[in-house]
Amino acid sequence: MSIMTKAEQIITLLKVQYPDPKCELDYNAAKPHELLIAARLSAQCTDKRVNATTPELFGKFRSVCDFALADVREIERIIKPCGLYKTKAASIAAMCQMLLERHDGAIVGDMDALLELPGVGRKTANLILGELYSLPAIVADTHVIRLSNRLGLVDTKDAVKVEMSLRELVPPSESMAFCHRLVLHGRSVCKARSPDCAACVLREVCVF
Repeated sequence: MSIMTKAEQIITLLKVQYPDPKCELDYNAAKPHELLIAARLSAQCTDKRVNATTPELFGKFRSVCDFALADVREIERIIKPCGLYKTKAASIAAMCQMLLERHDGAIVGDMDALLELPGVGRKTANLILGELYSLPAIVADTHVIRLSNRLGLVDTKDAVKVEMSLRELVPPSESMAFCHRLVLHGRSVCKARSPDCAACVLREVCVF
């Protein structure tokens, strides 16, 4: 079986198992900066913890301008449960200041512009492009990297290399949903320490 055929089969099987995948981070679609900030908080932190933290954060700071002008110590206080709170708070304030200065507070749909923002890497930038702009995007998070290796789609733990390899295998129109499905599968079945291979819909095409 070619790797392209394998990828097609995996996409099909995951579609059946997870017909309506979505971003697991909670945010108000009318306030796209909330997704950007939630994604920053999710670094080395679970989405569940982030979602438990952001209601207070977004209730106190309601706009990009609010975050840009915020007392960083107050951001720190609220986001402390998410870990690395001093670094994250500083980058959240700085990214919002840059958004105001360069983009009138708008969340731009351009990879290079997003990567210029403090604290934003390719994973977050791809999430923004795929989720907010419906552009082709591969979000190479820990679940995507782990499952892609176990399935034999890639042979590297390097996030950028995983992203580029999957771009070659996954149709652009499927890319964002594919990543969401891998995350869901990684959380419920193909867990890091105890994968439930017997219950896995991908077991016939998996090399693990």
